[in-house]
Amino acid sequence: MSVICGAEYFVAAGCLRWLWKRCTYIGSDDSATWPPATADDFEPIPHLCRLILAVYEEDLHNPKFPPLGGYRLDPDCVIKRVTYQQTLGQAPPHLIYLDHSRREIVLAIRGLNLRKESDYKVLLNNRLGMQMFDGGYVHHGLLKSAGWLLNQESESLKRLWLENGSCYKMVFVGHSLGSGVAALMTVIVVNHRDMIGGIPRELVRCFALAPARCMSLNLAVKYADVISSVVLQDDFLPRTATPLEDIFKSIFCLPCLIFLVCLSDTFIPEGRKLRDPRRLYAPGRIYHIVERKFCRCGRYPPEVRTAIPVDGRFEHIVLSSHATADHAIIWIHKEAEKALKLMKENSSDTMTTAPKAQKFDRLQSIEKEHKDALERAVSLNIPHAVSTASGAHESTF
Repeated sequence: MSVICGAEYFVAAGCLRWLWKRCTYIGSDDSATWPPATADDFEPIPHLCRLILAVYEEDLHNPKFPPLGGYRLDPDCVIKRVTYQQTLGQAPPHLIYLDHSRREIVLAIRGLNLRKESDYKVLLNNRLGMQMFDGGYVHHGLLKSAGWLLNQESESLKRLWLENGSCYKMVFVGHSLGSGVAALMTVIVVNHRDMIGGIPRELVRCFALAPARCMSLNLAVKYADVISSVVLQDDFLPRTATPLEDIFKSIFCLPCLIFLVCLSDTFIPEGRKLRDPRRLYAPGRIYHIVERKFCRCGRYPPEVRTAIPVDGRFEHIVLSSHATADHAIIWIHKEAEKALKLMKENSSDTMTTAPKAQKFDRLQSIEKEHKDALERAVSLNIPHAVSTASGAHESTF
C-alpha cells in the first residue's frame, strides 16, 4: 500500500512540475541567449508592415484604415494590385511597389483571410513529407501557390528590375499565410534567378512576418542569408509544429489544440525532432520582438533579439492569452515601430565609430553567423544539411 501511495505521490509531483514549467514558460525564453538586433538590420520591418497593411486598402489615395502616421508610401508607385478575383484562389492578394527612395522592388502578400475558402485550400493542400524541394521538405500548397504567383508576376518584376538599372533590391514580404508564399517564392527565385533577369542572390531579400512553418530545418538555415522571419513575443504559429492544415481545421478551438500540441511536444526528445527531415520550421534568420515579462502586467518597451538558431528554434508552445493577438500584423507593426525608435535612440547615444565602419563590421558578423549556423546544422547531423549556402540541389517546381 505504501509503495502505491509513494508512486502516486511521485506521479502527482511530476505532473505538477510539468504544469509549473509549462505555465511559467514565456515567449522571451526562446531568445534569452540571443544578441540584440541593430537598428540598421531591423529598419525595414515597420515599413514592410505598412506595405502589407496597404494590401487591405481598396484605394490608397483615400485609405480607410491607415496605421498611426499613415502608410508613408507614394500611391502612384504602386505598380500593380491583385485581388482575390484576379488570383482565382491560387494565391493571396498582393501588390507590387516600386520604392525609389530605398531602391527596392517590393512584392507584398497579405495574410490568411478566415472568410476565404481558397486560402484554406492552399493550407490544406499538404501532408507531412509530401513535397521535397531543393534537398529538403516544404509545404506543398504554399510551394504551389508561390510557383503560381511567380509565374504570374515574374515578367513584371523582371521588367521593373531591368528598367531601373538592374541595381534595385528585390524584396518579397508576407504575413502569416503570405509569409510562407513569400519565403518559398524567394527560394525559387534564388535557384532560378534568370526568371528575374539574372538578379544576383545578394539583391534578393525576403521578410516573413508571423511566419508559417513552411520548410525543413536544413532549408531554413541554408537560406538565412536571404530570408528573415519576424516573431512578436508569444505568436503561436512559428512555434506550432503541427501541420498548418491541422491548425486551421481547428482554428475555432485553437486554445484546445495549442494545449494538446504542448502536451505532446513535451514528450518528444529534441534529438528526435531535429532528425526528422519532414518537420517544418519558420524560415531563415529570426528577429524576436520581446515586450512582456514573466508575472508582469502590461507591455514593456520592446527589444529585438536576432539569431540563426538551429536547435531550440521556437520549439515550445507558449500558454499565453496573447498567443493569437501577437500574430496580428497591426500589433507587429506597432511594436516593431516602437522597437526601432528605441534602437535608434540607443545607437545614437552610444555611437563611437563611423557608421560605414559599423555597417562593414555588421556585414562580416552576419556572414559569420550564417556560416556558423550551417556548420552547426552539419555537426548535429540535420538531414540534408549543407556546409555552404551555395551547396544547392537542382530544384524544380
